[in-house]
Parts: sequence; structure tokens; C-alpha cells
Amino acid sequence: MTVSRLQHIPGIGVDHVGDRADRSNDPEILRLENLDTDIRPPAVARERTKAAVDEDEANSYLPFQGGVSLRRAAAAHVGRQAGRTYDPVRECVITAGGLNGILNTLLAIVEPGDEVVMVDPIYAGLVNRVRLAGGVPRFAPLTPTARGWEIDPQELAAAVTTRTAAVLMMSPAMPTGSVLSRPHWEALAQALDGHPAWLIYDAAMERIRFDDAERVHPAQVPGLAERTITVGAASKELRMIGWRVGWVVGPERILSDINLVGLSNVVCQVGLAQEAVAAALSAPDADDDVQRAVDTWRRRRDVILAQLAGLPVVSPDGGWSLLIDTTQIGLSPADASELLFTRGKVAATPMPGWGPSGDDYLRLVFANEPVERLRDLRARFDAAWG
Repeated sequence: MTVSRLQHIPGIGVDHVGDRADRSNDPEILRLENLDTDIRPPAVARERTKAAVDEDEANSYLPFQGGVSLRRAAAAHVGRQAGRTYDPVRECVITAGGLNGILNTLLAIVEPGDEVVMVDPIYAGLVNRVRLAGGVPRFAPLTPTARGWEIDPQELAAAVTTRTAAVLMMSPAMPTGSVLSRPHWEALAQALDGHPAWLIYDAAMERIRFDDAERVHPAQVPGLAERTITVGAASKELRMIGWRVGWVVGPERILSDINLVGLSNVVCQVGLAQEAVAAALSAPDADDDVQRAVDTWRRRRDVILAQLAGLPVVSPDGGWSLLIDTTQIGLSPADASELLFTRGKVAATPMPGWGPSGDDYLRLVFANEPVERLRDLRARFDAAWG
């Protein structure tokens, strides 16, 4: 019998499509269903991981809040993006991946029944973690346009109520690739003025941007700096998915509670991975390394957009994925996914549970297939849906 905390938590769907594609063992299937990437992690991280195998300090629980060098690197990294200085000892803890950091943070600040503001559509894993923490998602809808996803700053701010414990924003967001600009952050700052709510900023993809708009970290905005909790990860920008390392950086007054949750949850991080992530974050060419990966992902996105021209695809401004509103062509996302898999040899994920509007969309991930394998995508879609 399902316990009450799981009654409104569906799966994420990606596992079912991914497992099916794995079982098929068919190299012709385009793997567009899962947030893996074929772009290798930084060389310095790979070499540092190999060295850690022979180091006793890498095989330890301590320190529970993360290695000192990694906390320094993570605090400095967030500080560069935010234009602030964070104390690596008092204002940073290391987590077992970004989503572990999200859940720990939610458990530290959300009382049962509190609302958490999110955009819609949004990653089901974020929605599910809000519910696991006893929170109630309050969705602010994104609007698909010819220019991409948009949301009016005042409509976003209007989602904040007296019941709001946190505003959980990701930019670029997963799975839409939507980004938030300075007017969005300023509107939220005004809505939160005098309010005890926290702003949780999921920064897992903040440097994976394809647009030329201003990059604004919310802690740069007056009124948000002292309430912004930044959660980052090595999985996306650094492509270090299997290392399972993330970080939470924010005001000391809440970081001690987040650390306490961590001690009661996963306890500690992957020891073999921490120095590798610190090296990747601190490398002199770190920004160039990320930009080379972003340029590759942009080319793949552009090929998919060109291949699927005329279909109801919403262009992302960042991230690793894009969405198709299959209801506009008379197919449910589940049926569209099934036809693509069986007739077109394309693995793609339908999105029930990814916010209220997720029922309309099919997600395509462009991080794991090279341009050469994407050039017949339209023919595959025509074979599936024609």
C-alpha cells in the first residue's frame, strides 16, 4: 500500500523509455529521451578521479559537509556568477548531486502545506521533491511563442502568496530551456519584500545559454541576495553525471539547517569525486571548456529545429532539451512517443507529471546524439507520424 507522501507523486517517465531503449540494444535508435551527454567531462577531472583511487582521504565520510577544497571551489564559482563573496565554511555545503541539494533545501525550509512557486512545465523531479517535503506546488505558466517560452514578470510575481515558503526557479529551466531575465528577478524581489520566503535558484544549467541576453544571477538583484539559496551540480555544465556531486551556497542562517538535513539524509558525498569537481570548477580554462560544450549543444539544437520545421516545436534558449506540443497534431504525447519508438526508432519522453501542462508535451534531449545522427530526424518523424 502506497504511503500518503507518495500518493500524488508519479514517476518521471524517462526511466521507462530509457530502459526500453536499453533493452532493444538497437544502435539505430536515436537516444533523445535521457539527460546523458556524449561530451566527455574535463580532462583534469578525469585524471584527478583516477588519482583519488589511491588516496586514503578520498575514502572517508569526513568532512560530512564536503571537502574543504571543493567547498572553496564551489563557493568561489557561485560567487563569480552572483557577484558576491561566500564563506566556503559557513555558507557552502556539498551534496550528492544537485537534486539531493534541492531536496535537502526544501526539507530545511518547507512546512507541510506550504506553497512552493514553480514555472509550468517543469521537471517532474522538482515537482516530486516539493511534494516529498510536504509542500504544495503553485505553478506560474510559461507561454510557448514563436520566440520561445515566455512569462510575464508580474504574472510570475503574482504566484507569491502568504502561504509561499519558497520560490523554486531554474534558469535555463528543464525541460523547456526557458530563461529568466532581470525584470523577472526584480518582480520577484518586489513580491517577496517583507516576506519570509526563500528563493531557491537551481543553477545546474545557468551557463548553458544559446541566447545573447544579459546573464543575471538572482543574488545580484537588490532584495534577493539575502534570501537566495543557489543549488549547483557537476552533472550538466561539467558533464560529470556519474560523479554525483552538487553544492548549496547561501546565507549562513539557513545553511546550518540544510547541512543538518544532509547529515540525516545521504550523509556525505562521493569521496572519489570531490577533488575532481574542485579541479574542474577551478581550472584556468573552465569557462572555455563549458563554452565549447555549449557550442556543440547549440548546433544540435539548431539541427533539430531545422529538421522539425513546421511542427509545434518550442525553441529553447538554453539547456539540453526542447518540447513538442503533440496535441496540436492530434496525438497524445504517450501515443506520439510510442509511434516514434516503433516506427521511427526515436526514443523520446512524454511528460505527465511535469507540471499541469506537461500532459501536452513530448521532450527531445539533444545532448547525447551528434549532428550526423540527427540529419534524418524528419524522415524518422514522417515514418512515425505520417
